[in-house]
Parts: sequence; C-alpha cells; structure tokens
Amino acid sequence: MRRPFVAGNWKMNKTVDQASVLVQELLSGLQQFTSVERVLCPPFTSLMLLSAQLKDTGIGLGAQNMHWEGSGAFTGEIAPAMVREFCNYVILGHSERRTYFGETDETVNKKLKAALAVGLTPIVCIGETLTQYEAGETQQVVVRQVLQGFKEIESAAASQIVVAYEPVWAIGTGKAATGEGANMVHKEYIRPALAQLFGSAIAQNIRILYGGSVTGANASEFFGQSDIDGALVGGASLKPDFITIVESAAR
Repeated sequence: MRRPFVAGNWKMNKTVDQASVLVQELLSGLQQFTSVERVLCPPFTSLMLLSAQLKDTGIGLGAQNMHWEGSGAFTGEIAPAMVREFCNYVILGHSERRTYFGETDETVNKKLKAALAVGLTPIVCIGETLTQYEAGETQQVVVRQVLQGFKEIESAAASQIVVAYEPVWAIGTGKAATGEGANMVHKEYIRPALAQLFGSAIAQNIRILYGGSVTGANASEFFGQSDIDGALVGGASLKPDFITIVESAAR
C-alpha cells in the first residue's frame, strides 16, 4: 500500500516572517492527518527557520531546487549538502525550471543522482506542454522524461523517489486535468516506464503525485483514483485550503 503524499510548493512567495506565520496557521490542521506524508517546500531563505519550527511535528521540509555539484564556482546555486542540512526532500525538474531556466532531462538526471547520494527524497516533476497535449504527444513526452531523467539510477534507490505528473497546461491556469485523465497517464504511461527501468514490483511501490490546479474542491476527484498517490500543490498550499487537500488524501 503506497502511503499518500501531499507536498506544498510555495514557489517564489513569502518572506521569512510570512513563512513562519503561514506554518503557524497550517500546523495544527496538518498534524491531524498522520496517515499522509506532508511536506512544505518554501523558498531557500525560509528553510533554516522552518527547519526549527517544524522539528518533531511530523511535517517534512523540502527545497524547490538544487545544483548537482557538491561545491564550486556556481554563483547563486545551492549544493545538495546545503539542502540536506535543513531538508529531507527536494523538488527537481519542475516545469517552471525547465521553461524559464533551461533545465533538461539530462540536468534533472544529474540532480536526481546527487539528491539520492546525500539522502534526500526527490520529488521529480514531469509533464507535457499544452502544444504537446493538443498534438497527442503526452505519452511520448512523459515516457521520455522518465527514461532519460531516471536513467542509471540503482533499483535499490528507486523506491525513495516520488514522481509528480504535472501537465504544464494545468499549472496555475485553473484548468486541472480530470481525475480519470490524470490516472490514465499515471497507470498507462508513467508506471510502465518506471517498470521498464526498475521492474514491476519496484514500479508499483513508487508514488506518483498529480499536480496542476489542485484545490480542496477537486482533490478528492484525484485521490479516489487507483494510481494517483497524492499531490504536489502550488497556489492552494499558501492557504488553509491546503489542510482540506491533505484531509482528502487521508480519506
């Protein structure tokens, strides 16, 4: 049985003080649902403070990105060990990173290997653009992203990975995929691609989240599906609605 997993990606929102206040507002509600793995991913600037604030609460902390090198002349970047000081999780390959900052399947693969090497749980994002979706290329795109992004990963480490299917056309647009449509992508495309790499037994244990305009109102539609194991939540993770989403996952 795959444990439900819900992560909140705060993106470029909240100062340190605002982040602390938001955690205070969400904490008691989130702590009720221990059957769900719950993770908050604020900006880098808030990681140190929130690491202390979330200690012993049962709520995990994640970064939104990291570099693959351990150190060096990479101005503005954050090394895996720097993330690991405060976090147990890291988001990799988000579509906004791919779109605005030139990330590729190759760089995601490097980051994935580096994250696993320091003991982080990677949340690896995949998904097709609106153009690719309308051209009927969803399967081709997500399978390529899995096979390229996860290549040369040891089977023993694969079960630590969380996959997040985020159709780019549904992120921040208010246009979510249907639960049935997203589940089909998870079950028919992503999980078989994982099985191709790691075998069916391991693939069945890897959690695949849905992300893209998830709200408290539509979360149960996704969580009721066979192969949707949780959500990577954007805008709604900045509001009390996030607690409703976690509650839906618990049910």
